[in-house]
Amino acid sequence: MYPIKFENLYYDKIWGGRDLELFRTNLPEGNIGESWDIACHPNGTGKISNGKFKGMSFNELIESYKDEVLGKEIDEKRFPLLIKIINANDKLSVQVHPNDEYGFRMENEPGKTEIWYVVEALEGANLVVGTKDCTREKFIEALDKGELDKYLNKVPVKKGEVYFVKSGLVHAIGEGVIIAEIQQNSDTTYRVYDYNRGRDLHVDKALDVIDFSLKGEKSLGIKVEKVGYTKTYYALCEHFSLEEYNIEEKLEETSDKERFFVLTCVEGEGKILYKDGIEEIEKGDSVLIPANLGRYTILGRLKLLKSYVPNVAKVEKEILEEIKK
Repeated sequence: MYPIKFENLYYDKIWGGRDLELFRTNLPEGNIGESWDIACHPNGTGKISNGKFKGMSFNELIESYKDEVLGKEIDEKRFPLLIKIINANDKLSVQVHPNDEYGFRMENEPGKTEIWYVVEALEGANLVVGTKDCTREKFIEALDKGELDKYLNKVPVKKGEVYFVKSGLVHAIGEGVIIAEIQQNSDTTYRVYDYNRGRDLHVDKALDVIDFSLKGEKSLGIKVEKVGYTKTYYALCEHFSLEEYNIEEKLEETSDKERFFVLTCVEGEGKILYKDGIEEIEKGDSVLIPANLGRYTILGRLKLLKSYVPNVAKVEKEILEEIKK
């Protein structure tokens, strides 16, 4: 096995734009809103773009090399994560995602908890994360009167900020941002309000799943200084762990035979050195680190997001050992 890259799956969106051209040269025509970069979903499955498996679909790779790619603890029946780069030139709909129980019961797929990393924040960049001073009754009344904005927790954002979006949290990506989104492998979204753009709304289902007690806040993380790089733990839940590596010189790691990793470059460029070769990585790239890759080294000056489905107790122990020093 080797570090695996996939072709970008681009999706034209009414709210999209061309800002991914800041670091991509392969955009098709249109208002590109989403790039699905690590994807194995009925609505989009990636094809491998490098190495001996080039041209093979992701689901074919999993069928043939489950343990070697995903790891012994990951269920091959449904790849657990979906990694996107999102460009919002206009604000997205106000929306919410269900939890797993509701998602499987109503949509035959998981719910969606996700996390956002702000790759670029252009003029006026903002996000909606949760509601403020709002109840279900106030929310319904505001929808009827077209006055929802006053109850939305709209925050200006800066490059490098991180926001955890749990299922049940009302949210929206505002204009002027490029987001790296790590999420459960689900494409279920319930639109509550869409600024009169004529698309379908899903108010009844949204009201079933909104949790008005949830608060949207910037994730501060736990930062650990290492030789040649820093590591920041941003999120840990049953669905995914998210860590940021700010590499000044070099990072050495070993893959985990129980689970795959995904590395997403959000700044700079570098090289991944492994037993059988070298793979380059630059801003905007996502690379799958197979479970059986073994020892690898990352050289360069770059920032990487590392996402994976964790053994929560194991990562908690790792964090405690770091902060006890």
